[in-house]
Amino acid sequence: MAKNKEPRPPTYAVSVVGLSGTEKEKGNCGVGKSCLCNRYVRPKADDYYTEHTSVLSTIDFGGRVVNNDHFLYWGEVQHGADDGLECKIQVIEQTEFIDDQTFLPHRSTNLQPYTKRAAASKLQSAEKLMYICTDQLGLEQDFDQKQMPDGKLNIDGFVLCIDVSKGCNRKFDDQMKFINSLYSQMSKSKKPIVIAATKCDECVEQYLRDIQAYASNKKNLLVVETSARYCINVELCFQALTQQMDKTRGKPKTIPYLDAYKIQRQLVATVTDKFEKLIVQTVKDFHTTWKAVSNKLKNHPDYEDYINLEGTRKARNTFSKHIEQLKQEHIKKRRDEYFSNLPKILNNLLSNLEEIEKLSWLEAQSLLKSRAEFQFWFVVLDHTPWDETDHIDKVNDRRVPFDLLRTAEGEKIYQNHVQHLISEKRRVEMKEKFKKTLERVHFISPGQPWEEVMCFVMEDEAYKYISETDRRDVYSRHQREIVERAKEEFQEMLFEHAELFYDLDLNATPSCDKMSEIHTVLNEEPRYRSLQKLAPDRESLLLKHIGFVYHPTKETCLSGQSCVDMKVEQILANRLVQLDHGRFNLYHHSANIDKVNLCLLGREGLAQELANEIRAQSTDDEYTLDGKIYELDLFPIDVNSALLLSHSWASTFKPHGCFCVFSSIESLNFIGDCVGRIRAEISQNRRDRYPPSLPFILILANQRDSVCKNMPILRHQGQQLANKLQCTFVDIPSGTFPRKFNESQIKQALRGVLEGLKHNFDVMSPLPSIKDLSETDLRIVMCAMCGDPFSVDLILSPFLDSHSCSAGQPGQSNTLVLDKIIGDSRRRIQITVLSYHSSIGIRKDELVHGYILVYSAKRKSSMAMLRAFLSEVQDVIPVQMVAITDSQADFFENDAIKELMTEGEHIATEITAKFTALYSLSQYHRQTEVFTPFFKEVLEKKTSIEGSFMFDSTREGTGASEDVFPQSPHSHSPAYPYYPDSEDDTEAPPPYSPIGDDVQLLPTSERTKCRIDLEGNEYPIHSTPLGDHERNHKVPPPVRPKPVLPKPNVKKLDPNLLKTIEAGMRSTRRARAHGDDVESSDNYAEPADTLLKSKGFSDDIYAVPEDTPSRIKMRNSFGPHGDEENGFDRISKLQGGRKPSKYKHRSKILFSKTKAYHRRAHSDVSDDESGPALQKKKKGRGHRGSEEDPLLSPVDPWKGGIDNPAITSDPEQDDKKMKKKKPPKTKEPKKPKSKATKPLYPPTRRNWESNYFGVPLQNLVTPDQPIPLFIEKCVDYIERTGLTTEGLYRVSGNKTDQDNIQKQFDQDHSIDLIVMDVAVNAVAGALKAFFADLPDPLIPYNLHPELVEAAKIVDHIERLQVLKEIVQKFPAVNYEVFKYVITHLNRVSQQSKTTLMTADNLSICFWPTLMRPDFENKDTLSTTKLNQSVIESFIQQCQYFFYGGEVTEPSSAEGTPPPHPHSMVESLVSLQLPPPLQPQQIQHQLQPDPLV
Repeated sequence: MAKNKEPRPPTYAVSVVGLSGTEKEKGNCGVGKSCLCNRYVRPKADDYYTEHTSVLSTIDFGGRVVNNDHFLYWGEVQHGADDGLECKIQVIEQTEFIDDQTFLPHRSTNLQPYTKRAAASKLQSAEKLMYICTDQLGLEQDFDQKQMPDGKLNIDGFVLCIDVSKGCNRKFDDQMKFINSLYSQMSKSKKPIVIAATKCDECVEQYLRDIQAYASNKKNLLVVETSARYCINVELCFQALTQQMDKTRGKPKTIPYLDAYKIQRQLVATVTDKFEKLIVQTVKDFHTTWKAVSNKLKNHPDYEDYINLEGTRKARNTFSKHIEQLKQEHIKKRRDEYFSNLPKILNNLLSNLEEIEKLSWLEAQSLLKSRAEFQFWFVVLDHTPWDETDHIDKVNDRRVPFDLLRTAEGEKIYQNHVQHLISEKRRVEMKEKFKKTLERVHFISPGQPWEEVMCFVMEDEAYKYISETDRRDVYSRHQREIVERAKEEFQEMLFEHAELFYDLDLNATPSCDKMSEIHTVLNEEPRYRSLQKLAPDRESLLLKHIGFVYHPTKETCLSGQSCVDMKVEQILANRLVQLDHGRFNLYHHSANIDKVNLCLLGREGLAQELANEIRAQSTDDEYTLDGKIYELDLFPIDVNSALLLSHSWASTFKPHGCFCVFSSIESLNFIGDCVGRIRAEISQNRRDRYPPSLPFILILANQRDSVCKNMPILRHQGQQLANKLQCTFVDIPSGTFPRKFNESQIKQALRGVLEGLKHNFDVMSPLPSIKDLSETDLRIVMCAMCGDPFSVDLILSPFLDSHSCSAGQPGQSNTLVLDKIIGDSRRRIQITVLSYHSSIGIRKDELVHGYILVYSAKRKSSMAMLRAFLSEVQDVIPVQMVAITDSQADFFENDAIKELMTEGEHIATEITAKFTALYSLSQYHRQTEVFTPFFKEVLEKKTSIEGSFMFDSTREGTGASEDVFPQSPHSHSPAYPYYPDSEDDTEAPPPYSPIGDDVQLLPTSERTKCRIDLEGNEYPIHSTPLGDHERNHKVPPPVRPKPVLPKPNVKKLDPNLLKTIEAGMRSTRRARAHGDDVESSDNYAEPADTLLKSKGFSDDIYAVPEDTPSRIKMRNSFGPHGDEENGFDRISKLQGGRKPSKYKHRSKILFSKTKAYHRRAHSDVSDDESGPALQKKKKGRGHRGSEEDPLLSPVDPWKGGIDNPAITSDPEQDDKKMKKKKPPKTKEPKKPKSKATKPLYPPTRRNWESNYFGVPLQNLVTPDQPIPLFIEKCVDYIERTGLTTEGLYRVSGNKTDQDNIQKQFDQDHSIDLIVMDVAVNAVAGALKAFFADLPDPLIPYNLHPELVEAAKIVDHIERLQVLKEIVQKFPAVNYEVFKYVITHLNRVSQQSKTTLMTADNLSICFWPTLMRPDFENKDTLSTTKLNQSVIESFIQQCQYFFYGGEVTEPSSAEGTPPPHPHSMVESLVSLQLPPPLQPQQIQHQLQPDPLV
């Protein structure tokens, strides 16, 4: 049985001995026996105690642990070996306990000295407990209790501890003496001994060597270098002793302390690194506790290894450091976040540099606290610093702790913020400076890349300061601006060429020839060429413009929200509703007035004198006028008195009218100011939205002297002021009177007041209910251009501010109706306010009695649109032209405004139209009376207008476009009785025949939806809904079948006009037999034949202006009998009238503008194309504005003036004009023949006869004078006074000055230009004009092909040689002049740094003048650049070509960028304007009768 039991592992008792005793014997510390035992028995770091005291109390000494013995039982250790043998080691420490009272060794049972007692091999102590630590003594029950086995032990070996450290207040030699004595005693026991060199971590090398020497002298005495603190070789020491006790075990290798220390430190480092990583991975929140972490990691091997090796205390320290690191990282993150947000906060709260630039940081903090947004950005904590408060845990609170600003970092951020503002300000300034630099570089074109411009601005200070990103940003912004500006200018240019586009019908498609014509004309414009680099955008804008011209709608209007149609609709929708509501509140009075309150205004007693004169003519303040007695209450006021400034006199006196008397210019000026103030005051004080206007009468007082030189001036100025104020002017009657005022003056003035009161009462009375609202007497169309620089309300105010204004019919959003007294009866006037693009659709298709054409005097395109529209208007329709500007001062201060206003007045004079100017800064335009004279004229010509429209509509015989006016106006002429119905009528009633009250001059109402021909038949009409301004124009209607028009739908018409129509129908039926070749659309009566005058018909159908001819003879081209006169000719014979024409044939300006494009675009048309073919009368409807007048001269279509005999002036007027100038000669048509290349500038620029300009060059030179004198004078003047003028030959001079120079030279060849003191640019323009007027260009046409071919030569020297040979072929006269001019231009190019006119720029300006090519020839267009390069070569190489010099390289100045292209091309057709008129004279004189 015993054999089957496993052998128990052997147990060995080891006694650890060493120097012990009192402090005197061992020093103030032990040799490390207890630490060595502790580390061996309990190696875990947490079980290791560094302090083991030997000084005990008697009680502790007698406790069960010490048990009154001088040795300690440390317990047993299960010891294993590499060979697998195990054993138990029981550890005994022999020491000597000292009494803490006597500091002498305690008395024990063994009284032997330590050397003998420690060497004992048998120990005995009953119930002795295992020693753990000093704290165990007295508290044994709190610790693990193990008894020494059997109470006795047999010692098997000894570990002799020798302290090799320095210190402890003992000498090493004394220790060695004690060790030698102790060893002697232990050796007697024959037990193995191992020396443990303790505290080797603090060892003294000498001590260690001495021990090694000591051991070497002993037999089998092994020395192990140990350190209990770092657990170095402790286990090795006991293993070595075990091997000696059990020889069967392998001998362990003894490792020196340093080597073992390194191994241990590596192990510690590895374990520590693993543990720290484990902590970092496990702990993420600095709020985590050690308890939670240790519980979480207690089974983790890395954690256990570290705890065993380093202990819990170090592990907790490591954890605490990590927690602190996490906290600091969190605080740093929050701090960095605060500091990163602080610049943004400062930028929000302290963004004004001027406010903080001089402030310190503390002052800036105070300023921050005063901001309203302070609490939003900052938080003020009760406890500081912020990182030691719970604010660090408030993650969602992004506000910055204010105490953070007191740190150095906060102040630094503030200083950086200030510097940033300063640098940003500087950066912005430099960007703006760079922007201005770019604006000064005129050669930057839209779409030009930055890389092409960069080299020209690299030396700029701003360029160097800002970054490349800023440079590109600024340049991009500059490009956007110039591109946008160029596009706007391009669009404006297209508007300015309105005559070029508005010559086709709406909904038409431009042909290829038309597009070619458009491009040819526009190519002459610098604004067209400025978009050369953006050709696709330019083409898109052009196509968009063309698309809008031929398909206009308010939705696609190029002016966008500035479209007149949209604005008018909005204003009328708002204002007319207010008018309708306000009209019910008007106060109605009877027109029977017995008492009249009169206010008399005058200066220097004139008002009182007038009052005295009225009282002298009255009886008891009763005045008799026209058989009726009026009671007059007079209230004279001097304009200088304080009473006039009082606001109460008008409300208390309540005047019915005001007499304003003047006798001098000063008093007249005072009167004008006073009337304006009174009107404004009355308008403000009246609560009524529509107060009746106060009639003002302007009275001129007679002078005491029999003859007064100032009287004509006073009369003229008074009339002008009356026109301006829209009031009545009472002049002094003819004859001499001794008194200042005449009885007829007073009566006339009183009548004016009564008429004004009557007008006020009439307009305030309710509108007649018996009258159908659809009936109107006149239809007026007011046209304005979209985008004009004035408010649409300005042109609507004369109507909307009237009491008689009301809305038009439903569906007509752009229409209003005026109920106005004209003459002796009330008239209803329908006014439709449209844009020009909408008005074009109704110009031919709708019955319009008159046009009010508005244009802005600040905008050329506005005038161009007016011209294009007016050119195609029938000249029987009255026109009122209205120029809009800010004030009268603009006419005198702005030449452009003056020119446009003068042109408008000149056109109005030519076509006998009315012209007026409205000023946006004035209030007088808000009176409806501005247009009263025009309404009167329209009413007078109403019959002829309607007859002309009927003639034109029937002649065309085509379908109607959409109607702006759904119903025709009603005739209110009382002279004609209504035509009664007759049951005996067997024939179908004529068109527009009389039934009912309405006269259907436009049979396009919703009831019929058809148009009626002259035989009473109707055919369908294609129309679109009302109110839409995109008009569908006339299309040929079907001819047959002809449905009969029912009688009940026929309306009544003027019987005289009816008889005329019937007569025309009969004549048509007679003429039908001759019309075999007439088209189907001409199967109805020719309208001209319907206008034969019948019996008793005495009124002219067409109004005949004074300047019309006595008779017009035209041939009928509709039938084969060409010599048969048509019906209109018969009317012309009977009436002396004329056929309606268009206004473009009555105005030189309109005609020349229309034909100017034809000249430029069709100058290469042969005589075949411009001769008889154009004289054939076209059938059907022709193109709008593109038809040729059949009587114009076909040979020279560019000749100024109007050659149409149908519109020549009155014979009496001709006789008067004959005295001043010769009548124009009419050339006979020539036979067709081919012509040579035509000049670019036909000789039409001058308007005077000259024997010098425009003559061949050879006639102006002599052998002694090879250069024309005029050229010499111009060149001499330019080189003496203007050789450094910027833009020389590019900037156009004043044309008037140019003409004046040539006229003066015509009269006197010896004139001195310096004495004349003219502008250099004017002289340069006159010089260019000289060459433009030559019959043949300076460079002969026959040499142009050779020059072009030479320009194509690639080799530079060869090209110059060929050019030199060609220039030798010039005629001698041309050669000398060409040499002279090129030499001059070479001198100009040498000054290009100041003039910016390089040889390239000069050649651009001069080559068309010197060569005058035919731009209509496609070959010419393709060689434009070559021609320009030829002239450039002549200028650059002047010395080589003419003076035998060498070929020169272009100077640096030649590289100067070209100037801005806007002024490079001069205008080909100059605008001929009449002399400027005073703005007071623009409106035609009105009669002095009271205005209604």
